[in-house]
Amino acid sequence: MPPKIAILRPSRSPLRKLFQLISCLGLGLLSACASVIPPCAAKISPPSSEFRNTKWELVRWNLAPNARGEVRARQIPQGDNGNPIQIIFDANSERLSGSTGCNRFTARITEDARGFTLDQIASTKMACAPQRMELENDFLYELNDYRSIVRNGDQLLLIGADREVLSFMQKSSTAK
Repeated sequence: MPPKIAILRPSRSPLRKLFQLISCLGLGLLSACASVIPPCAAKISPPSSEFRNTKWELVRWNLAPNARGEVRARQIPQGDNGNPIQIIFDANSERLSGSTGCNRFTARITEDARGFTLDQIASTKMACAPQRMELENDFLYELNDYRSIVRNGDQLLLIGADREVLSFMQKSSTAK
């Protein structure tokens, strides 16, 4: 009679269970932030020449994650009737201009090896509703103090030093 061979299945170690739990939690957090994390094919800090004669409208403003890691969206006016926040790159890749929804603004574009930066930001000073003025001031602050720009086709993400993310969608091109 042939000897019996016992097949032993390894038991799941506590370390393996912990790894699986952490992996699942990590995937859950990533999928919860999917609207904030740029896709792999996105261009980080593209040259300003890629934006010549383009117009962009702010469609989403994600606030920095709270203490529980939740990403919250800030309310912003959208569409033609809501006086949207828009940015427009000029034909020479030297200037950025646009609307805060209340006032007009302009900025100089400077290029270096890491991409482009904005400086010399100036705006008109018309009075607006207090809530709109707060939004305008916060937008101009983010424009002045962003850390990176990411482009994924017709989506543009402006990521602030404070971890706020402004998401723009490309609108019809300006005149060439």
